[in-house]
Amino acid sequence: MLNEFKQFALRGNVVDLAIGVIIGAAFGKIVDSLVGDIFMPIIGAVVGGLDFSNYFLPLSDRVTATGLEQAKAQGAVIAWGNFATIAINFIIIAWVLFLVVKAMNRMKRKEDAKAGTADKDPEIAPDVKLLTEIRDLLKAGHTI
Repeated sequence: MLNEFKQFALRGNVVDLAIGVIIGAAFGKIVDSLVGDIFMPIIGAVVGGLDFSNYFLPLSDRVTATGLEQAKAQGAVIAWGNFATIAINFIIIAWVLFLVVKAMNRMKRKEDAKAGTADKDPEIAPDVKLLTEIRDLLKAGHTI
C-alpha cells in the first residue's frame, strides 16, 4: 500500500496540483494587498474618505463601537464592508485568471498554427461516423 501511495503522490498531476495551490495562495495574497492597500483607499477617497473594512450593521442594541473589531466583541454584527472588500477581491482574481487563460489560448492557437494543426479536424472514429450517417438519413426521411 505504501508503494501505491508513493506512485499516487509522485504522479505529475498531484505535483502540478500542489504547485497550483501554492501559487494560487500567493496570488491571493497579492490580490488582497492590491484591493486592500490600493483599490479600496481610492474608492474610499472618491466616496468621501470612508474605510469599507469598518462598515457594519449592528444586530444588537449593545453594539455601540465605531470599529468593526470592537463591535464584534460587543455583539453580533453584519460586516458588509468586509464582504464588499472580499467580493472585489474575487472579481479581480476572476478577471486576472480570465485574462491569463485568454492569453494562454491565444499562444496555443499561434503554436498550433505554426505546427500546422490549427485547422485540422480531429479524427472521427468509424462507429461515430456510421452513426452520424444513420442519423442524417433518418432526418432526411429515409427508412433503414
